[in-house]
Amino acid sequence: MSLTFTVFKGDKSGSPKQTTTTKPKELTGDNVLVRITASGVCGTDLHYRTVDMVLGHEGVGVVEATGPMCKVFKKGDRVGWGYEHDSCGHCQQCLTGTETYCAGRQLYSYANLDQGSFASHAIWREAFMFKIPDSISDEDAAPLMCGGATVFNALNAYSTLPTETVGVMGVGGLGHLAIQFAAKMGCRVVVISSTESKKDEAMRLGAHEFIATKGQTELKVSHLLDRLLVTTAIQPNWAQLVPLLAPGASVHPLSVDGGNFEIPYMPLIAIPITVQGSIIASRYIQKRQLEFAALHQIKPVVEVFPMTEAGIKEAMDKLESGQIHFRAVLKPEHSLPLRVSA
Repeated sequence: MSLTFTVFKGDKSGSPKQTTTTKPKELTGDNVLVRITASGVCGTDLHYRTVDMVLGHEGVGVVEATGPMCKVFKKGDRVGWGYEHDSCGHCQQCLTGTETYCAGRQLYSYANLDQGSFASHAIWREAFMFKIPDSISDEDAAPLMCGGATVFNALNAYSTLPTETVGVMGVGGLGHLAIQFAAKMGCRVVVISSTESKKDEAMRLGAHEFIATKGQTELKVSHLLDRLLVTTAIQPNWAQLVPLLAPGASVHPLSVDGGNFEIPYMPLIAIPITVQGSIIASRYIQKRQLEFAALHQIKPVVEVFPMTEAGIKEAMDKLESGQIHFRAVLKPEHSLPLRVSA
């Protein structure tokens, strides 16, 4: 017996194509069958829109069936998943809660290319799924599975204190969430953006100070930055930013770019500055992020599109051209069929 469900793949044309994936009907181990109710559209998805793989990694849905080793979820539970699907479970990284750096990790675009969150259903390990708090809607939960987890990880995993001044460079899909998380952690939040166009919204989201860089040769802040989250895809102008960093400041580059990350050598050792790389959140931190967002009513600002070929293309086109207002989310207009065959 097998299960066949709808998926949307990348295509060399750049337009997603609807097709199907077939899996064994009998769930093994701690595998969970999920009916997808919402999917975020992340900037990373744009890198694979021309690749023959199922797109999407910010998934939210409802459990329809569970394997014999499942202990946490049951049919009807709302769950989500993100960039990582599995790890070896036995190495030093897995045993110390940093399984995102496991040599045997299974990540979006590297493994399980026949399924993703741009789909009607998916089958993933229970161990890499997360309960969605009741107070968070499906469309709000989806961007938290990667975008929210990325910025929360930079703050939480590296011991941000409420006494810190946190700079957030960029007010976009990542930046608007970073502002909210840092503010709710009790930090002074300084937003750095190219123009004043997003100032009012940044302040509403929790920023205490806003700096526009365009046309400025020298920037000033009321308090030097203990931590700077770089959420823009372009390289920062370090000549402007280095004077804003406090002694011992940490810089966290969070966006994905194919080039080199460059920073002036002398300030790095003289101030000094720590440049801290990180990838997606571990399961421990992802769980804390969802609980923190629910407690403090942190929500992404989303635009919703139908989960159809046309809807996905529109969302990805708008994201690529910078026209999405923070985060795009796909939702099925109706339940897509799940076929069972012998």
